Amino acid sequence: DLKDRMVRERPTPWEELPDLALYMDQIIAYMPRQLIRFDEGESLTSAMVNNYIKDGLLARANGKKYDQEHLAYLTAISAMKQVLSVREMRTLIAIGQEGRNSKRLYDFFWQTLDEALNETAARLDETTSDHDLPKLVLALAGPDERDGGS
Repeated sequence: DLKDRMVRERPTPWEELPDLALYMDQIIAYMPRQLIRFDEGESLTSAMVNNYIKDGLLARANGKKYDQEHLAYLTAISAMKQVLSVREMRTLIAIGQEGRNSKRLYDFFWQTLDEALNETAARLDETTSDHDLPKLVLALAGPDERDGGS
């Protein structure tokens, strides 16, 4: 099931994000299809969006509407919050924004996530048990052989 979800469920590329401004309730309805879901809880709430704005992770809405850039950042934030603190995300976003526009930054995030999901899914097969997952996580988090282990 996990492998199937990793293959099927992917965030939308920039070019396919809605190019019209959306209200908060539309954003909340749209975002669950952007990420792999591991539980049935809400993936994003209006309080979370407001906190991301307050914490400097996300720009304020244009009036009461959110655009492609907001969707892109919310997608990245929703993925990163699984492993990073708000402070760490804020630092990464600030570094990523230097000299780059939002589309280019999101494209990099999307491509990197796509590659990671493909690599992880390729390592899962029908013989992989729940007991094997921690070892797989450590192997995937270890040094990358392609960059000489650095």
